[in-house]
Amino acid sequence: MNKKKALKLTFVLSALVGGMTSCVNGVPEVVPTSFETLTITKSDIEVPVKFSAKLKGETDVTITPQVSGQLMRICVTEGDQVRKGQVLFVIDQRNAQLELESAQASLQSAIAQENSARIEYESNKNLYEKKIVSKYTFDTAENAYNQAKASVAQFKAQVNRAKVNLGYCTITAPVAGSIGEIPVRSGDQVSPATYLTTVSGNANMDAEFSLPETILTLFVSEGFSTDPSLLSKNSPEVSFLMKSGAEYEQKGKITRATGVVNASTGTISLKATFPNPKGQLYSGMQGSVVIPLKEEAVMVIPQEAVVKLQDRQQVFKVQADSTVTSVEVTTQDIFDGEHYIVTGLNEGDRIVTVGANNLHEGQKVLFPAAPEK
Repeated sequence: MNKKKALKLTFVLSALVGGMTSCVNGVPEVVPTSFETLTITKSDIEVPVKFSAKLKGETDVTITPQVSGQLMRICVTEGDQVRKGQVLFVIDQRNAQLELESAQASLQSAIAQENSARIEYESNKNLYEKKIVSKYTFDTAENAYNQAKASVAQFKAQVNRAKVNLGYCTITAPVAGSIGEIPVRSGDQVSPATYLTTVSGNANMDAEFSLPETILTLFVSEGFSTDPSLLSKNSPEVSFLMKSGAEYEQKGKITRATGVVNASTGTISLKATFPNPKGQLYSGMQGSVVIPLKEEAVMVIPQEAVVKLQDRQQVFKVQADSTVTSVEVTTQDIFDGEHYIVTGLNEGDRIVTVGANNLHEGQKVLFPAAPEK
C-alpha cells in the first residue's frame, strides 16, 4: 500500500470513530410534539335543531268530479297558475241538461195541478162555509190541494238538483294556486272516484314535520305551547333547509300543532308556514325545518377533541405536570359540523384539541419554550 492511500484510509477511520463516539456520549435533543389545548368555559348558545319535513300548499285541494260522464275539455296545463273560480275541466253536459229540462217540465205540470187543486179547494171551502157541501167533500179538496203543493215542492227540488248537477259539469278552481299533475285526457270517462289534479295554493307553504317528545319538553321549558292562540306568538322563527343544503330566504313560524303525543311514534305533528311570494317552494318538496334551541351555561368543545372508543367518548385533560389523563364525557351534537356540547368536565379544565387522537395516558403534551440562540 503506498503512502497516499494509507493516509486516506486513516482519515476515514478516524471520522467514523469520531462519529460513533459523538452518538454514544452526546445527549439527543428533545423535539416537542405540537399540541393545541383549550380551557373550558361556559357560554349561552343557540343550537339549530333539524327535523325532516315535507312541503304542502297551505290550501292544497284535490280535484275530483262530482258527476260521471265524458271529459270534454281540459282548460289548463300542468304548472299553470290559476285564480279562484277559473274553469279547469268540462264534463259532457248533455245528460245533465236533459235531466234539468225534464225536471222543469215536471215542475210546470205540478204547478198546473196545484192551481187546479187550489181552485177546487177554495170553491169547496166557500160552499162548506155555506153548508152546501159536506165536510168530507171539503176535506177531500183540502187534501188534494196539500198534495199538489207537496208535488210542486218535490219537483222544485228536482230542478235545483238538476241545476247543481249541470253546474258540476264545469269544474272550477276552489282556490288560487298552481296546477299539479293531470293524469286524465280529453275523452276519458270520469266519475267521482277519478283524480283529475291538485290545485296547490302556494302563496304560503306548510312544512309538515314531527317533534319527538324528548325535544318537546325542552321547547315547552322555553314557553312553547300547542295552544293555537299562543303558538304563533311564542314559537321562534324557523328556517327551511332544502335537500340541496341551501337555506330558503324567507323565515317561517310554527302555526299548527297537535295537542296529543302519538303513542306509537312518541311525537307530535307540527306545521311551520313559510311565505312563498316568488313561488320558489313547491308542494311535495322535502327538506328540513330548522328550529333554534337556546342552551344556557353550557360547555362547547371542538369535535376533534373527542376520542371515540367503541361505545365510549373521552377527552384528554391536561394535568398540572403537563401530562394528560383521559376523562369520559357525554356529547350533544349542535349540528354545525364542528362542535359538541359536552358534560363530564368542569369549568377551567384544560383539554387537548388538535392531536387528541394521537395521545395515550400519561403522555406529556406541554413543553417549556426552547431557549433563544
